[in-house]
Amino acid sequence: MINLLVLKETINSEKRVALVPDEIKKYFDLGFKVTIEKDAGIHSGFTNEEYKKLDANITENVIKVIKESDVVIKVQKPDLRLIKEMKNESIIIGLLTPKKNSPENSIYNKKKISAFSMENIPRISRAQDKDVLSSQSNISGYKAVLDAAHEYSRSFPMMMTAAGTLTPAKVLILGAGVAGLQAIATAKRLGAIVSAYDVRLAAKEEVESLGAKFIIFDEEALKKSQTTGGYAKEMGADYKKKQEQALEKAIPKNNIIICTALIPNKPAPLLILKKTLEKMQRGSVIVDLAVETGGNCELSEIDKIIDHNGVKIIGYANYPSRIPGDSSTLYSRNLFNFIKILINQETKKIKIDLKDEIIEKTLIAHQGKLMNL
Repeated sequence: MINLLVLKETINSEKRVALVPDEIKKYFDLGFKVTIEKDAGIHSGFTNEEYKKLDANITENVIKVIKESDVVIKVQKPDLRLIKEMKNESIIIGLLTPKKNSPENSIYNKKKISAFSMENIPRISRAQDKDVLSSQSNISGYKAVLDAAHEYSRSFPMMMTAAGTLTPAKVLILGAGVAGLQAIATAKRLGAIVSAYDVRLAAKEEVESLGAKFIIFDEEALKKSQTTGGYAKEMGADYKKKQEQALEKAIPKNNIIICTALIPNKPAPLLILKKTLEKMQRGSVIVDLAVETGGNCELSEIDKIIDHNGVKIIGYANYPSRIPGDSSTLYSRNLFNFIKILINQETKKIKIDLKDEIIEKTLIAHQGKLMNL
């Protein structure tokens, strides 16, 4: 029997949970005993009673249980005090925000804890059902458009009435990754006229397949703008100057801007300068999903709605937690799909195969050594 502990989130803005009730039976079938910290699922809409009905244990004595747990799962990184109580050679899995100088690294090494950071899931086809960043980005892109529609003073679709016709909102999506593509689809469903911009030329076909217009101004540069992993590269000074000029013209023509542009392990690219923002119409709305890494908009602030000359800039952090039930469901499924490859199906025991690309790239600590930092 493998002991699994699901920890409650302690950050105020984090409403998700790492295991939803629907996934519990799958863990039993793999040979797990499941223990849930009391009230871990409350903010996501899952009660202690729901977990109990499915034969999971509920505990208030986390310190005692974590000492006996083989696998600990969470959304955000656990508190140091809990990591210190984990048993030797156990496993921790979650969004661990790995850094070389993080204080928990020495504890991982001392206790020979295997720490798996789900941010590091590689972009390969076999890993798609384990990709928490993609599943959570889908939720973010969807909710960002809903928030924009709520704050926008007009309707999204064209409306024809006896009193006259209302024109549709014009929406520009900056960044056409997973969040951006979902934002495009959602804005289109709401009836807006949608365009999108991305530094990756490969995004053009995806954007157009959703019925949006792709903004392009330097096709040759875009051909070299994507990493082998499918992410955007940081562009050179010449391109950035052209980009600034192009966006300064395009942005004021739109009513809604959804910012999703990110560069892995670097600050978010600055795409909306104050001077550009001040050319936008009053009543326009910007939602900056990149605010936690510096923001795509110069005036964004974390967890605030800024009103600048009648333009609202929404900078909520942790967007998936704004729809915690569905975000938790997707995260929980991703986590189970990952954990499944750590278990020998015949013996029902843990087997960490470092030859498996998904396992190897996700590990940040193993057997007293740091990895992938």
